[in-house]
Amino acid sequence: MSGIDPSIVIIDDHELAREGLRLALEQRGFNVAAAAATGEDAIALAREHEPDLLLLDIRLGDGMDGLAAAAAIEELNLKTRIIMLSLHDDPDYVRAALRAGAKGYVLKDASLDELCREARIVFNGGTAIPPDLLSKILMRTDKPAEDDPPVDRLTERERNVLELVADGLTNKAIARRLDISPSTVKAHVERVLAKLGAADRTQAAVMMARWKQDGG
Repeated sequence: MSGIDPSIVIIDDHELAREGLRLALEQRGFNVAAAAATGEDAIALAREHEPDLLLLDIRLGDGMDGLAAAAAIEELNLKTRIIMLSLHDDPDYVRAALRAGAKGYVLKDASLDELCREARIVFNGGTAIPPDLLSKILMRTDKPAEDDPPVDRLTERERNVLELVADGLTNKAIARRLDISPSTVKAHVERVLAKLGAADRTQAAVMMARWKQDGG
């Protein structure tokens, strides 16, 4: 497969970064089928093009985030393999990405050569994680209790909602799963973010992953 030019879709909510990646990847032998800005676009373009690879920003400005989009695409059972693009060199973010279905995790400060190398590893059936992050995942020790995410502050229902958020479900999917209204789910998510001090769903999902790993 190494002699084949992989097809790829790019999802990044910053136009300059998105178009810069398109140009750079095309110059390095990738066939960029499409590029867009939202998680919803990611799902639609994955269905339409079924690319070999989907390069997906973990945090998107509006609507569905990268984790939720990745999980939804995984449910489609396409040939597409997802590489998460992120600013965060936190092993818990990597765990959340892998749990959502990603096969690669590339930091945004990586060189284009690193990105292309990891993209071809994933294209050829491997999993690509930066070595230093992989070491942190394998060697992570328990943190002191005062550093643990405050997931214990959540009610049982809020924890149920957060678990489904961490699984990449949208508010509508969570509503169907729990047999409640989407507006109720939205209210729960807002309270969860406030209680955890999380900036967004992605950060909250990472907190849940860390809490579970630490025996929550």
